[in-house]
Amino acid sequence: MYIRNGFSAKNKWFYTLPIFFFLLIFISNLFAPKTDYKSLIEEWGELTFFAISVGSFIFFFLGLFFIVKFIHSQSITQFTTGRKRIDFSRILFSFLVWGGIIILQTLISYWLYPMNYQWNFDPERFFYLMILSFIFIPFQAGFEEYFFRGYVLQFLAIITKNKWFPLLISSIYFGVVHIANPEIEQLGLEFIWVYISMGLFLGIITLMDGGLELSLGFHIANNIFIALLTTSSWSAFQTPSLLKDISDPQLDIFTILSFYIPIGILLFIFAKKYKWTNWKFHLFGKIK
Repeated sequence: MYIRNGFSAKNKWFYTLPIFFFLLIFISNLFAPKTDYKSLIEEWGELTFFAISVGSFIFFFLGLFFIVKFIHSQSITQFTTGRKRIDFSRILFSFLVWGGIIILQTLISYWLYPMNYQWNFDPERFFYLMILSFIFIPFQAGFEEYFFRGYVLQFLAIITKNKWFPLLISSIYFGVVHIANPEIEQLGLEFIWVYISMGLFLGIITLMDGGLELSLGFHIANNIFIALLTTSSWSAFQTPSLLKDISDPQLDIFTILSFYIPIGILLFIFAKKYKWTNWKFHLFGKIK
C-alpha cells in the first residue's frame, strides 16, 4: 500500500519543514505586490518567460528528492509507488489517454466556438515550445505530484493513521496554493473548487492504484498539452501555442462540465483497466 510507505521513512519530524517552507513561499507570493507578468513577457518574450517560470521547478524537484533520499532514507521507488518497481507503462497510459482527451476537447471547442479562438501557430517558436515543454514540465508537474500526493499525503497518514483525512487536506492544500494563479483572478474565487477537485481526483487515483504513476502521467499531459494547444492573455501559461483564446473569461456551466465530465470518464477508464475494487477501504480505511 503506497500511503503506508511513509511509515518506513526516517526523521519523520523533518516532514513539517519542507511543507512549512512551501506554504511560506505561497503566503509571501500571495501578499506581495503583484508582478506585472504582461510587461515581463513583453520584455523577455513568451519562450524565455515560460522557460524561466517552469524551469525553476527543477530546483524544487531535485531538492525534494534530496530530502526524501538522504534525510528520510526512503528510496525513490518507495516515494513513487507501492509496487516493487515504478510502472512506467502506467505513466505513459495516463499521459496518452488524458492528452488525447485534451486534444479532443480542444477540437470540439474550436468547432463549436471558432470565434473564441485566434490561430497562433508559428512553426519555429512552436518547435522550441515543444522542446521546452517536454524538458521542463515533467519537473514542474512531477514536483507537484511528489509533494502533494507523495510527501504531504504520507506525512498526514503518519499523523492520522487513516486515508480520508490526508486525501482531503492534501487536496485542499493543492487548491489553496493555486489561489494566486491568474485564472482565479479572471474567473473568480469560485474557480478554486476546480483546483481542489483536481487535487481530490489525483489523490483518489493515487490511493486506488497504490502509486503516483497515473497522477504523474495525468498532470504532465495536462500541462504539456495545455501549453501547446491553447494560450490566452490571462492564463498561467503564456506560450506561442497553436491557438489563442480571445474570448472573455467566465465561469459558466460549460467551463464546469468541460472539466468534471472528462475526469469522470478518465476515472472510469482507470477503474476498469486496473480492476479497482473495495473503494471504501482504499479511500476511507484505517492504516494499521
